[in-house]
Amino acid sequence: MIRKFLVVFGTIGTVVGTIFAFGIVIAIMGSMAPKPERTEPQSFAPTVFVEEVSYGETQLTVYAQGEVRPKQEINLTSQVGGKITSVSEEFADGGVIEKGQILVQIEDADYRLAVTRAQAQVAQSKTALEIEQAEAELARQDYEELSGISGSEGPSDLTLRRPQLARAEADYQAALANLRDAELALGRTSIRAPFNGRVRSISANTGQFISPGQQLGRIFSTDVAEIRLPLTDEDLGRLNMSLAFNDPKNGPNVKLSVIAAGAERNWTGRVVRVDAAIDASTRQVAAIVQVLEPYGAGSDNGFPLAVGLFVDAEIEGPVLDRAVTLPRVAIVDGASVFVVTDEDTVEKRPVTIAAYTRDGAVITSGLEPGERVAVSRVAVPEGTEIRPLDPSAPTADRETDESEDGGDVNTADAASAGSEGAVQ
Repeated sequence: MIRKFLVVFGTIGTVVGTIFAFGIVIAIMGSMAPKPERTEPQSFAPTVFVEEVSYGETQLTVYAQGEVRPKQEINLTSQVGGKITSVSEEFADGGVIEKGQILVQIEDADYRLAVTRAQAQVAQSKTALEIEQAEAELARQDYEELSGISGSEGPSDLTLRRPQLARAEADYQAALANLRDAELALGRTSIRAPFNGRVRSISANTGQFISPGQQLGRIFSTDVAEIRLPLTDEDLGRLNMSLAFNDPKNGPNVKLSVIAAGAERNWTGRVVRVDAAIDASTRQVAAIVQVLEPYGAGSDNGFPLAVGLFVDAEIEGPVLDRAVTLPRVAIVDGASVFVVTDEDTVEKRPVTIAAYTRDGAVITSGLEPGERVAVSRVAVPEGTEIRPLDPSAPTADRETDESEDGGDVNTADAASAGSEGAVQ
């Protein structure tokens, strides 16, 4: 029994010893293996999109929007009453009318009779006047024959029938006035278009009885269209216009555009005046733009500048001889930019900003031609080394650079919504 126990114990000891020895060998081999080299983490300079300064002529432009309105729009009314006998086919919603065209005809029989009566009254009063003139002449002759003192102190007015003659002349003039009044009323039975235009709406039909002053429809002129463009005080300064501006011939040119009928439409106009008062709610003032013949010669290849269109407007301002336009994202602290030096570090530089446009900030001084300006947002302090990148670089190159830098670069296009987000 003891012998068996010793045999088993010896076997277990042999196995344990073997395992222990194997572990020692592995530990020795592990300690002899070459240790991996420690490398310092690499640091990458942030990528910054830059633009090279190049001065040139720059036209300042003010952008605005407004609704097209007719210069003249009136309610068409009747000056006389009566029954409508006919309505022109063109006098319908959307109809095209010409100046002098008869739009509505009112029954004129009664008015013709009034003219006839007035003519008869004129004839009677004229005859009475002629009789009175003859009697006055006879009275003068009788007085001279009976008195025998022709050429001496004249007779009285009653003797020469002057009051009667004056009354006859007054009656005749009154009759003429009545005739003219009757003729005017007759002429007003034909209601004519006062200008070339379009019909917005009508409220007249054949057989309808109307009274003087009743509205028959609403029409507007197509000779001139107007657009009211709201402008800020800054916009007026950019255009060199005052609140008293009124110059129909020499005002700034305006380009108007809209997407209509599946295509872009364009027209040209001119600022003719500035509104008389500032809007109390918006603190803006309206510039009035006029387009001549918007339905004719001023149309876009036959497409009219129709009343009611909401158009985009570009008002041409003065031309700056030496200026450069940079994205708004390049502006720091209101009037500074970050210039990239020859050592590829960023340096803050104050600049003179003439105006802000849709394309960015128009700078007239503070930068030298050929200098590079940071036009992307990177959170680094002044003097930090950066990696300049041309914004026109291919998209693949941009993605590679951004992935290397951890994706902390925002392009100028993506950041151009605000001017406060330049290099910090």
